[in-house]
Amino acid sequence: MHDLATRLRRLSPSCGPVRLIGVDGHAGSGKSTFAGQLARALGDAPVLHLDDIASHDELFEWTARLLTQVIEPFTRGETAHYTPYDWRARVFGPPLPVPPAPVVVVEGVGAGRRALRPYLARLLWMEMPHEDSWARGRTRDGAEQREFWDGWVEAELRHFADDPSRPFADLLVRQSGKGYEVLTGPAGTVGPDQSFTQSDDPSAMC
Repeated sequence: MHDLATRLRRLSPSCGPVRLIGVDGHAGSGKSTFAGQLARALGDAPVLHLDDIASHDELFEWTARLLTQVIEPFTRGETAHYTPYDWRARVFGPPLPVPPAPVVVVEGVGAGRRALRPYLARLLWMEMPHEDSWARGRTRDGAEQREFWDGWVEAELRHFADDPSRPFADLLVRQSGKGYEVLTGPAGTVGPDQSFTQSDDPSAMC
């Protein structure tokens, strides 16, 4: 993880002074856990969770809100302020700041959508089949979220059919019993920041 973090820090800024790192993948594929570990390896880099940007009414129609609240301020070198969505109360909360740190991780389904890719320094895709990801997510969230998951699966299928992320991923991340493997993605190129394979004990990854 430290090797990956070092390579990401060496990238040129992609969104104003920020190196914006996208972590995309199917729901339940482990994006949040991986993004958290990566952020710690980056020296506690800010993490923006797209679950805070989306809502029940806009599972994937949140691009304008993200651009206005986060991307545009970053391009000006300013602190972003986003209004996190409360999935229980179904309302947006008060604005929270995200500083234009050297590296910011944005994780969630759709982090690699076409409207965001021009602002990403790198796009990482969690490499797990959607059936396995969804099964893990359903188990995690329990029976009370069954109806939500049924609607989510249909929405996710429609989203990726129209706006796929994986073909544009620079790196693929596979979880294993010993940590993660980070491999060259479909859009990856051979160069100074060529991808690599890493397999560590999860307890030692940060």
